[in-house]
Amino acid sequence: MKVKSIVLAGVVAMMSVLGVGAGNASAAVSCPAGSARGEGASASTYAECNIEMDGQPDLWDTVQTILNVIVGCVGIVAVAVIILGGVTFVTSQGDAGKVAKAKNTIIYGIVGLIVAILAFAVVNFILTSVF
Repeated sequence: MKVKSIVLAGVVAMMSVLGVGAGNASAAVSCPAGSARGEGASASTYAECNIEMDGQPDLWDTVQTILNVIVGCVGIVAVAVIILGGVTFVTSQGDAGKVAKAKNTIIYGIVGLIVAILAFAVVNFILTSVF
């Protein structure tokens, strides 16, 4: 019964956090220079300005996009592992083995997140230096 209450409280908390920024922000924007609509044209979002690219994306843009996607995925996995460790810790009911497993899971998730961020920083630094 206690687990159901905890899970329900977590779901309600997530719904309230996600619902806070769900308003409709529809302010008109002025299109920047180089857009297909022309500079200063009115649009409801920047996406409607259809900003044109200056040719093909270069290698750095492609590598940077790939790295951003990989770091984002690793970050999501690390946060999921940390949450899993927290849920295991909360539901351990004082069992020493489960508590130790939960602490290790949280620590491994944090270490994984730090390693991913440092790897991104090192690769970004090296690629910036080369290009």
